[in-house]
Amino acid sequence: MLEELKEEDIIAKAGGRFKLSSLIQKRLVQLAAGSRPLVELDTNDKMKIVLQEILQDKIYLDDSEEVQMIGGDDDLLDLSELDAAE
Repeated sequence: MLEELKEEDIIAKAGGRFKLSSLIQKRLVQLAAGSRPLVELDTNDKMKIVLQEILQDKIYLDDSEEVQMIGGDDDLLDLSELDAAE
């Protein structure tokens, strides 16, 4: 188990264990579909990338359970189009 998942901080950021699980799963799908990572890490491990995106407040689930991200210019970007493209 990844150490980041043991911390209560990441669970709180996601809004609970269920939301954390959902956010991770949806973001992993987006990365697999070609979405670019929002953090700079020296790894190709998509799970580690997603966990760092959450810990750095780069992504979250909105009220409709869609993945949202904060862009570099603090604009909110809707990534749900990736789900529709599959």
